[in-house]
Amino acid sequence: MTDASNSAPARMTGGEALARTLQAAGAGPVFGMGGFQLLPFYEACRALGLRHTLINDERTGAFAADAYARVTNRVGFCDATLGPGATNLTTALVESLNAGVPVVAIVGDANREHAWKNMTQEARQAEILRPAAKELIRVESVRRVPELLRRALAVATAGRPGPVVLAVPEDVAHGEHDFAPSEFEVPERTTGIPALRARPDAAEVARAAAMIARAERPMLLVGGGVHLGAGYAACARLAEGQAIPLAHTISGKGALACRHPLNAGLFGRYDRVANGMIAESDLLVVAGCKLGEIATKRFQLLPEGVPVVHLDVLAEEFGRTSRCDAALWGDIGAGLDDLAAALEGERRRDGRAAWAASVAPRMAEWRGGARDRLESAERPVNLARLIAELNRLMPEDGVLVADGGFAGHWTGLLYETKRAGRHYVADRGFASIGYGLPGAIGAQLGAGPKRRVAAITGDGGFNMALGDLETARRVGAACVVFVVNNAASGYVKALQHAVYGAGKYQSSDLVEMDYAAIADAMGCRGIRVEDPERIADAVREGLANTDTPTVVDVVVTRDPAKMLPGVDSRTLTVEKGDRPV
Repeated sequence: MTDASNSAPARMTGGEALARTLQAAGAGPVFGMGGFQLLPFYEACRALGLRHTLINDERTGAFAADAYARVTNRVGFCDATLGPGATNLTTALVESLNAGVPVVAIVGDANREHAWKNMTQEARQAEILRPAAKELIRVESVRRVPELLRRALAVATAGRPGPVVLAVPEDVAHGEHDFAPSEFEVPERTTGIPALRARPDAAEVARAAAMIARAERPMLLVGGGVHLGAGYAACARLAEGQAIPLAHTISGKGALACRHPLNAGLFGRYDRVANGMIAESDLLVVAGCKLGEIATKRFQLLPEGVPVVHLDVLAEEFGRTSRCDAALWGDIGAGLDDLAAALEGERRRDGRAAWAASVAPRMAEWRGGARDRLESAERPVNLARLIAELNRLMPEDGVLVADGGFAGHWTGLLYETKRAGRHYVADRGFASIGYGLPGAIGAQLGAGPKRRVAAITGDGGFNMALGDLETARRVGAACVVFVVNNAASGYVKALQHAVYGAGKYQSSDLVEMDYAAIADAMGCRGIRVEDPERIADAVREGLANTDTPTVVDVVVTRDPAKMLPGVDSRTLTVEKGDRPV
């Protein structure tokens, strides 16, 4: 190996220095749309053989980077030129910020010699992007390009991960400097997550363990932090070792395999059996979960007087929405391991075994009650039937990406991952629609061609990203996109129906489209499904096609009363016995 410290400096542009630092970091694909400001960067990517992926909209590029990061636990990268390119990133960056996903966005900015002289496309973009990112770093000197990109990586992966914007003025990207090879060395710990693990205070762990040991009916409530801390083994160790049922948020799906006998499924706005068990519990252990509106049914779910142990990497979350009787500040994997270790040898309370054993029969009863929907022969197709077929046919190592809106709610409730881990990706940080297709692109490139990636999106969300079906084809992301075609902004129409009554709809209807025909016209594989008996064959055909992206256009119910998987607690009082799907 060459000693970089003894190598002679090389003269290069700031753009090339960016590319060389990314190369040293082992960066995956960079998703972006070029402009003059960063032109030397794109040339360097070409010369060095770095994978820069042209997208058709900057927002979809940032979404793709987000999904890539979630599937790989590596930093996702995107870029944009100044002005509209930069501002188009905002929604996607907020998704990554709220969800704790490590992304670095390289953004071109105006030439400093002429800034604030009405430069073309100039805007106060730093002020717009700063609240959308964990940190915004502006590079003011060519020589500091590698240093500040290393800083961006460190911030993106440390503590609670998140997006960092690296703003590069035109004259910095085009300017030159003599760089020593040693300046491009990147610490491996800053290129992925979890980067550094912080352990909760030992005394607080001991106090929380004592509370768990005394509980007869504890529940473990897990959020998306389980993925950020790779806490799957720790979840299993605590749940199995102490006979504690586990429930998860939409983002926390994958903490345990969905069919694990201790997994009580989704809790919150929609649930199977978990909400009822939370009502019966005498202790709640909350791990990597912010306990926000949906998880708590607008802050009404957690029973009064029941103590709460809260484990989170952000101390600011303690007590924000609920009581907190023990605050464990640290990484979810490390924290749950410490709790499990502290409880080893503790005698379980007498009722604990029966409490844990009750999960499986409760879930079996729920599935029996939902069977008519899950096996429905309705035409148009019942969405529950589609998800039931995905449960049956998705490979064990496959990844399902769920768009915002009801795609996330239906799959959060009904989709079942076959093993622990990140096999389900939903954009719950900001819950924007339009994530499905670009998320599938990023996830497929991250997972590699041998693993199958599918996405489920509404027709409204698909319309927002349709142009990047061309991107998926061009870059070889042979993902399968299931378009839930109800010719409507379905979530909004269902809410209008619930609040105002039948027939009172405004700005929620779409033109009926044949998305399979559109996919065929774009050189992809299109399959239209109107008969529920054709769903299984369509799923198999899509998963088998690894040559091009596949769009499965599923014509589902047009009845707004059937568009949601259950009663939305914001619009109607949830009565005991309401149908789960």
